[in-house]
Amino acid sequence: MSYLTTLLANTHKKDKFLCGKAMPGDYLYKQAKQDVKRKLSACFVLSNDDKEIKGYYNLSNSSILRSQVPESIIRKLPPNKDLPVTLSVRLAVENKFQGQKSGTDLLIDALKRSFDVASNSTASMAVIVDPVDQGAINLFSKFGFILLPDSGRMFLPKAIIAQLFK
Repeated sequence: MSYLTTLLANTHKKDKFLCGKAMPGDYLYKQAKQDVKRKLSACFVLSNDDKEIKGYYNLSNSSILRSQVPESIIRKLPPNKDLPVTLSVRLAVENKFQGQKSGTDLLIDALKRSFDVASNSTASMAVIVDPVDQGAINLFSKFGFILLPDSGRMFLPKAIIAQLFK
């Protein structure tokens, strides 16, 4: 399996990362390594040969309540209370690389990685994202993500992700 990204490492220049939004930029600089060390999430970076970070995303295992999933999907599932999902809370692109489809590349990489893991080792029936703004909502919507009511999160079933990689 090949991916565009690698795991965040000490050699990556995370202190130079600016994305125009405080939360994703601060997270990479202040919190990402700690979350990785504590096994709370995995942080994947898209970087150049100089280890300058063009963008990143993180993934972790999570679950959502059955009641949060759209009826059209839930009726096909067993009556479990919680459903296993892959959570990507953050996806951000460095300012000077914005407008070059890096966000799309990162999202495709995240979907591919989560699909591969769900197919080979850890159960997950969907990817959930937490969009930070309307631009993120627009990007995720292009890939088929749907907004989950009352949460602000967006949801993409693995069945749709599988179609992307056939």
